[in-house]
Amino acid sequence: MFHHLKRKRREGFTLIELMIVVAIIGILAAIAIPNFLRFQLKASASEAKANLGAIRTAEEAYFSEFGVYVAAAAHPAAVPGSTKAVWNPAAGNGFNTIGWSPTGNVYYQYGVSVGAGNNEYWAQAVADIDGNGMNNAWAYVAPIPGSTTTGAADVISAGQCANSGVYNATTGMQDLLNTVGPCDNVSGQSEF
Repeated sequence: MFHHLKRKRREGFTLIELMIVVAIIGILAAIAIPNFLRFQLKASASEAKANLGAIRTAEEAYFSEFGVYVAAAAHPAAVPGSTKAVWNPAAGNGFNTIGWSPTGNVYYQYGVSVGAGNNEYWAQAVADIDGNGMNNAWAYVAPIPGSTTTGAADVISAGQCANSGVYNATTGMQDLLNTVGPCDNVSGQSEF
């Protein structure tokens, strides 16, 4: 008589199976989240390269029309941290003169200095986008034609770029001219 009764089939997952799934998800998250954060920092660093290239274009266009480069005071006033800073330079800032402004707020502080004859310049971008207290710095150095340095002084007090050029991985020195690049071996992608 009892053999006619159908056994009730158990459905669902056991607690052990659920714990294994949660553990697997935790391991994947532990691997993926740091990589994702590193990717975000690298993407933020690309802002400096793009904006320095745009500053270079604006400076060269201004030079071709007026025969001088224009200095621009460091802006924003303080080196931004891991959040974007408001971009609103004062009316007399050189960025307004050359007609350059980034789209929206910025992760980097930008500045341009020129040499005594206004025929050479040095553009720089500095930030601490990962908030670790170590600045990430990029630059573009345009010397007097035929020269290997600029006479321009550093307008960004927290900068670490030399007016002799950007970091050259081959020589290990700051000697690349007319190139947007990191200022040293710890700036750029290697910091992340």
